[in-house]
Amino acid sequence: MTDSLRPDQGATRAGRGTDTWRLTNLVQALDEPESSLRERAAHRLGFEPGELRGFRIAKRSVDARRRRADLRFVCQVDVVVDQGSERPRLTRLLKKGTVRETPAHGSLDLVSVDERRRGARAVVVGAGPAGLLAALVLARNGVQVDLLDRGQSVEKRSKSLTAFHRRGELDGESNLLFGEGGAGTYSDGKLYTRVSSPLEVPILEELVACGAQADILYDSRAHIGTDRLHTVLPRLRARMQDAGVRFHYGVRLESLVVESGPPRRVRAVHTQAGELPCDGLFLALGHSARDTWQALHEQGLAFEQKPFQFGVRVEHPQELVTRGRYGEGDAAGLLGPASYALQCRAGEGLPGVHSFCMCPGGKIVASVNEPGYLCTNGMSNSTHSSPFANAALVTTVSPEDFAAHGTGPFAGVDYQRHFEARFFEAGGGAYAAPAQRVPDFLAGRASSGELKTSYTFGAVPGRVDELLPPGSRDALRRGLARFEQMLPGFGGSDGILVGIESRSSGPVRCPRDAGSRAAVGWEDLFPLGEGAGYAGGIMSAALDGALSAQTWLRGAVATGSR
Repeated sequence: MTDSLRPDQGATRAGRGTDTWRLTNLVQALDEPESSLRERAAHRLGFEPGELRGFRIAKRSVDARRRRADLRFVCQVDVVVDQGSERPRLTRLLKKGTVRETPAHGSLDLVSVDERRRGARAVVVGAGPAGLLAALVLARNGVQVDLLDRGQSVEKRSKSLTAFHRRGELDGESNLLFGEGGAGTYSDGKLYTRVSSPLEVPILEELVACGAQADILYDSRAHIGTDRLHTVLPRLRARMQDAGVRFHYGVRLESLVVESGPPRRVRAVHTQAGELPCDGLFLALGHSARDTWQALHEQGLAFEQKPFQFGVRVEHPQELVTRGRYGEGDAAGLLGPASYALQCRAGEGLPGVHSFCMCPGGKIVASVNEPGYLCTNGMSNSTHSSPFANAALVTTVSPEDFAAHGTGPFAGVDYQRHFEARFFEAGGGAYAAPAQRVPDFLAGRASSGELKTSYTFGAVPGRVDELLPPGSRDALRRGLARFEQMLPGFGGSDGILVGIESRSSGPVRCPRDAGSRAAVGWEDLFPLGEGAGYAGGIMSAALDGALSAQTWLRGAVATGSR
């Protein structure tokens, strides 16, 4: 396990301080010990290994390009050395830019909090990653926090899902979308993000302290696993309760008690369990809280259309993916089942296509909260033990694509519902999913014979190519042809398309001020995460929640810009 040495925690000699440097593109063999990587880092800088005051892996990824016969890790590492002990080689590397100062980490705890916030009351709506991190930051910095979620705790949520999967009994409030941990609890806790923030490491460290595996601190494809999340989330809840957070599960936000403005302020929130007063309101509703969006819009909270991701799930035998990525050697024994990230840029008048939420050794699940609709998602446990690999294959649909469904802010929601109902009916109306082999999808013909899939409710042969809108269908065809070149077998008969994947991202945005992060026209009301249109995954949502909480704690004011 790599050291968790912070830049300001290095040992010193004779009262000297320390410097921390980040090195990139250090190569490590799959079976090579971490000590060898430490030696390599020291020698690159012109030091002896014993002169390093600290060392840790900051990021690690697998170099599995097919032109390489030898798979390897490519790493970024941080090293701590005595201040002023630069060697000529280090000086040259700094000038070349191949070594740089390690970016400073942030903290969830603030040094300075606006006096108006100390002892203030906040309500956080939604116990997904954005809401959990907002509540944690607020409570640790002296705010009284009530966190409510329409769904249930992870323990009770599991019982609701068992009833759904075994008997088809859908609970509209406690399901794969609503409840503790949010939708990400059942898309297995993938933690990679393209968002760069000083708060990323502190958030990951919080999860490790709650039982997540330590390699999420540096693995480029960090993943906890649905099974482990059922341990991590209750421990996180306990830590938050120790900090003073009061949890209210099975409680849905119904309306706001508003003081007229401008700007408008929320004095309390109304729920079926009564009113909760608040000085600050943090809305982390998630990407499927359609009824709550509508209710808030009717009370004057602005929403607007935004582009969102739309497509299908693709599933292959895991063995095919692992062989295509790692070759015929024994790398899988060292690395586990292979994953992939594929992208086909826009062209030929069609939008781009990319894979998303790839689940090695995983399964496909029905991610729904309303009867009569079908939407798929993927998940995997920490062991990745399923013989299947799946991922979303999505393209971007824009307001122009769903203009036929209206010009209002929720036209994208109507577009989603239209196709979710269409796929539900095509599957037979009992949550079975229409499916089509990749070659049949490309050729525009029906699939015959058994369609082997991990999908919970099973697949039925269906014309996925005819069920999708033409623009998405044509973009996916172009992308699949390209992906076959990248990963041989991807476009073959072992590949199955299962539909529909319509909620990889949210279809609305709640405009907010760039300075205060509050909703435009409102004071102390903060739209957060995916449901507000400001995140696209677990980590980006968690970061958004934490940053908005810190912004309010500091007393930031509106700038009038978005």
